[in-house]
Amino acid sequence: MSQQLMKRVFLYVVGLFMLSFGVSLSIYANFGVSPVSSLAYGLSLITGVSVGATTIFTHIIYIIIQMIILKRFDMKYALTQLVIAFVFGFFVNATISISTLLLPVAGTIVLQCVYLALSLLLVACGLFIYTNAQYTLMPYDELTQVISTSYKMPFGKAKIIGDVSNVIIAIVLCLTFLKTMGSIGIGTIVAAVSIGKILGIVAKKFQPQMDLFLKREELI
Repeated sequence: MSQQLMKRVFLYVVGLFMLSFGVSLSIYANFGVSPVSSLAYGLSLITGVSVGATTIFTHIIYIIIQMIILKRFDMKYALTQLVIAFVFGFFVNATISISTLLLPVAGTIVLQCVYLALSLLLVACGLFIYTNAQYTLMPYDELTQVISTSYKMPFGKAKIIGDVSNVIIAIVLCLTFLKTMGSIGIGTIVAAVSIGKILGIVAKKFQPQMDLFLKREELI
């Protein structure tokens, strides 16, 4: 394995882990999770199955929807995303366990806000790092890209459609089975509004260093 490839794999794994930790902290904050995780966490609350398992399940659904939109089945494309979904689901369960073991329970609003803020930062940083690895995106992000390309709409608009759909389905399921909003809360709105902005700040500050890191082998 070349040094360049090792760097990209390293970035991808670190980015996914940070993303998963961000998801776990948003759950731990108990303010409502981000739109991306709302359906998976809602299903976890309804079924009692681990968040990691429901994350894998929802990502399989996202892969199926991609195939329906594209009207073709690419085995390699689907399997690659499926592997990524399993790795991410494993990371989510692992980071939830780490949070439960090491972090104080969010018993006050102040601590909830701290966990929520850390969650937003970790998700934004995780997105920045894992997308810079330039490998296959996670199924949810790939679905957004497919919607954008297939229906000739800006990526941002496609993401809004995906996020809103995810949240609406999560709300309907949670109200139907739990009689509460379940995975949706003020944290969901904060995440929807702020993660993109935080990501923009992180990218502006650290993209030159990231480019240098990835091209360092070429400069030697």
